[in-house]
Amino acid sequence: MAVEIETAKRAAAQLAVKNHFPDDPRFVGIGSGTTIVYVVEAIKELGHDLSRVGFVPTGYQSKQLVINAGLVPIEFDALPDGVMVDIAFDGADEVDDELNCIKGGGACLYQEKMVAMRSKEFICVADYRKLQSRLLTKWPTVPIEVEPKAARQVMARLKVLGSKSAAGKGPFLREGAILKAGPIKTDQDFFIVDAPFPEPLLTSADLAGGTVANPVKGVWEVEELARTIKDINGVLAVGLFCGPTGPEARDAAVIGGQRPVACYFGMEDGSVHVRRAPRKRHSIVQTYPLIEPKISNAH
Repeated sequence: MAVEIETAKRAAAQLAVKNHFPDDPRFVGIGSGTTIVYVVEAIKELGHDLSRVGFVPTGYQSKQLVINAGLVPIEFDALPDGVMVDIAFDGADEVDDELNCIKGGGACLYQEKMVAMRSKEFICVADYRKLQSRLLTKWPTVPIEVEPKAARQVMARLKVLGSKSAAGKGPFLREGAILKAGPIKTDQDFFIVDAPFPEPLLTSADLAGGTVANPVKGVWEVEELARTIKDINGVLAVGLFCGPTGPEARDAAVIGGQRPVACYFGMEDGSVHVRRAPRKRHSIVQTYPLIEPKISNAH
């Protein structure tokens, strides 16, 4: 008999916290989304003295979660210079075989990425629906946080990069629940553009195995697509969490990584599936020429 989704989320959160919560952390990142409610619950159940721990939220919702749990929130920009967050827990909208993630369904991707990249380790907690071999298998779009005045230009460039669904729908502004309220605004007062692509995103392992990306047809490798979108003027953050993990970034003398070191999936049968990030061969990622978007500058 399949367990309820919420039961699966709770089981994943409890095991993730049990296995990864440090003995004496100074700062802990708390992400956004429904699964993180169970992460905070599991942290409280540990019975540790948390009075001297600063919990770094990734947005308004997670800050309220921290406060309501009686924990001490600390804003990201109040972290001391040079100090890393000891551990960050967050969810995901979809996770592939290499633990690349799509995040941004809750419109908190920029702050989620800042916290992940300031953390020694990022642990992802999700349910079985988020576990897929390739990104854009079930989750339909790449969320992108954009400056409002640049939104139309960003969407035009995304179309040049092959952004469209299988049904031919191009990138679009995410609307609020009440249509007359207009586009959703993030905590930075930016818009969210959701960009579909016609094929699941390739991994670095696909390229190592000889699979060829074809950006002209909208067939992209995860990291290359993330970099290309980020280079568009007006883009603040791309909801693809990829590249090095925290430990890999430190090994390469880079500050922070955005790919989780492990992901805990609550499964339908009540078990928890743990997947750890494979080490990527980053040298093989750029194997095809980038598209130069051809956007008219005429006024």
